[in-house]
Amino acid sequence: MVESGVTAAANEQRQTTTANTAESTKSDAVNAPSSSDRPIRVYADGIYDLFHFGHARSLEQAKRSFPNTYLLVGCCNDEVTHKFKGKTVMTESERYESLRHCKWVDEVIPDAPWVIDQEFLDKHNIDYVAHDSLPYADASGAGNDVYEFVKAVGRFKETKRTEGISTSDIIMRIVKDYNQYVMRNLDRGYSRKELNLSYVKEKRLRVNMRLRKLQEKVKEHQEKVGEKIQTVAKTATIRRDMWVENADRLVAGFLEMFEERCHKMGTAIRDRIQESLRGQNGRGLLDYGEEGDDQEYYYDSEEEYYDDDDEYYDSDDK
Repeated sequence: MVESGVTAAANEQRQTTTANTAESTKSDAVNAPSSSDRPIRVYADGIYDLFHFGHARSLEQAKRSFPNTYLLVGCCNDEVTHKFKGKTVMTESERYESLRHCKWVDEVIPDAPWVIDQEFLDKHNIDYVAHDSLPYADASGAGNDVYEFVKAVGRFKETKRTEGISTSDIIMRIVKDYNQYVMRNLDRGYSRKELNLSYVKEKRLRVNMRLRKLQEKVKEHQEKVGEKIQTVAKTATIRRDMWVENADRLVAGFLEMFEERCHKMGTAIRDRIQESLRGQNGRGLLDYGEEGDDQEYYYDSEEEYYDDDDEYYDSDDK
């Protein structure tokens, strides 16, 4: 019952979202000029410092707002940006040029205003302004949200931010690994003066980088030794397993070979003893006549096995 209730609620929410989207699209179609007359003019603005794929995706969304869209992109100059947002990495001309090379942009408007007003919309024949829906604090003091006006008059088109990428994030990565990037540029021929480094700072960085490289080499050597140890251990395990698997066969083969040799040796010893006894019996028959039959029977019984030890060692000597 609980699952069916949750499913029903999810379906209802999905239907509501679909209905709202359809209504919003219908409203936009009514308010927007006919695409058969002219393209819908959509405006997006920003600083676009260190232009990245997050910027490009937002401009792509703005471009795809309508089937026939002409995208204008405004970019604030250095004076306005440094006043209300802070120092940029790229100059205004570099930021303008980055936008001109984005395939979604039809026109770049330099020296864009910090806050959009009706006069600006009329000047550029702008139908909609595209930006993410989060309130963007108006540092100029004109209002609570830079896009408050266009939202109020129904000329705002929402876009989605790309998570995990921003200009601030890129700058943070550089600051985090500052020493490595400084040494990278020094190695590529940049001077201390160009990197704003003192003599002491440069020497300290070089020593630190040498220590880092030494640590990396030691770590690499340790990893190689560890790999060799693992290989030896695996090989030893395999050989041990082979020995365990073949132990019974090897032992059985050894015993069989040993028994075969012992059997042959025992047979040879018995033959020698019997031959010796036959010689003695022959001499006894000459001395005692028929009594030799009992003697031969006597020696053919158990005594020939009692004399095995002496005959065994004699046979080895021969």
